[in-house]
Amino acid sequence: MRTLVLPLKGEYFDAIKAGIKPEEFRAATPYWRRRLDGQSFDQIELTRGYPKRGDDARRLVLPWKGYRLTTIVHPHFGAEPVEVFAIDVSR
Repeated sequence: MRTLVLPLKGEYFDAIKAGIKPEEFRAATPYWRRRLDGQSFDQIELTRGYPKRGDDARRLVLPWKGYRLTTIVHPHFGAEPVEVFAIDVSR
């Protein structure tokens, strides 16, 4: 079973877990293109930071629903519009 693991900041992990944040963004850099373009996954594992083995309270495993390329303006990426992978993490 192929799993994409994404470590997240606490605020984003908590928002996804609460069902408030339906997408997680990653800049469309060559690194993320290699990891996502043409790849298939069975599930996505979201972690709150880098939890110790067995710390299931800080892990969220969801089925893989894919991603889309889009352009957003977000404080994390700066003031200019940036192309991102919007990974579907809806529950």
